[in-house]
Amino acid sequence: MKLISWNVNGLRACEGKGFSDTFRELDADFFCLQETKMQAGQLDLAFEGYESYWNYAEKKGYSGTAIFTKHHPLSVTYGIGIDEHDHEGRVITLEMEDFYLVTCYTPNSQDGLKRLDYRMTWENDFRAYLKGLDAKKPVILCGDLNVAHQEIDLKNPKTNRMNAGFTDQEREQFSTLLASGFTDSFRYKYPEQVTYSWWSYRFQARQKNAGWRIDYFVISDRLRERMDDARIHTQILGSDHCPVELTLK
Repeated sequence: MKLISWNVNGLRACEGKGFSDTFRELDADFFCLQETKMQAGQLDLAFEGYESYWNYAEKKGYSGTAIFTKHHPLSVTYGIGIDEHDHEGRVITLEMEDFYLVTCYTPNSQDGLKRLDYRMTWENDFRAYLKGLDAKKPVILCGDLNVAHQEIDLKNPKTNRMNAGFTDQEREQFSTLLASGFTDSFRYKYPEQVTYSWWSYRFQARQKNAGWRIDYFVISDRLRERMDDARIHTQILGSDHCPVELTLK
C-alpha cells in the first residue's frame, strides 16, 4: 500500500507545473495534499479510480487540504472538532477498516513567532485528537507539520535556532507526540540520512540543497512492523515542497 503526501503550495499553480502527470506516475493508494489554497469549484481535478475529499479554508487563497483515495473510507471527518482550529481547512481524517489516515497542514508560527502561542494550543489539542483516534485503531498521520525535529533535519540549524519551525517549543511538542506512541517513519527507517522536503524560494535554496525536512509520515508505533519503506522525492518539482512517501506491507 503506497501513500503520498505533498504540500503543493497552491494546487492551481502546481497543476500548471505538471501535478496531474506526477500524480499518475506516483500511482498511490492515498494521495494527500496540503496548502491547496483554493475554494470549491476553482479547479476541476479528478482522476479515474479515485474518490476525493476536500477541506477548504474560509479565507480565500489560504491553507486547505485534500485526499485522493482508491479505497472508500468508512467515514470522513473534517477538522478536529474544536471551533478555534477548524476554520482554516487544515485536517482531514479518513477512517479505514484497520487504520485512520489523517492529513494535516500544521499552522506556521510565522515571522517574529507571532503565532507561536496559538501553535502551542494547536499542538496540545491536535495531539489529544490523535491519541483519541489511536485508542481505537492505528493512525497514519501525514502532512506539512511545520517543524524540523532535529538538527539533522535542516541545513543550517545554528542560524535558524528559534526561527519558526525550529523553536525549542515546536521541537519539544514533536518529541512529546512521538513519546506518546508514534514513530517518525523516515527517521526510523533512515536514522542518519540527510534529506530535505522543503526549500525556500529565496537565495537559490533548492539548487544549493539548503532545505528543511518538515513533511512527514508519522505512524502509530504498532504499525512499524508493517512499514516497508519511507521516501522523499526530492527530484519532483512543482512546489517549494516535494512529495514524501510511505509504503506499508
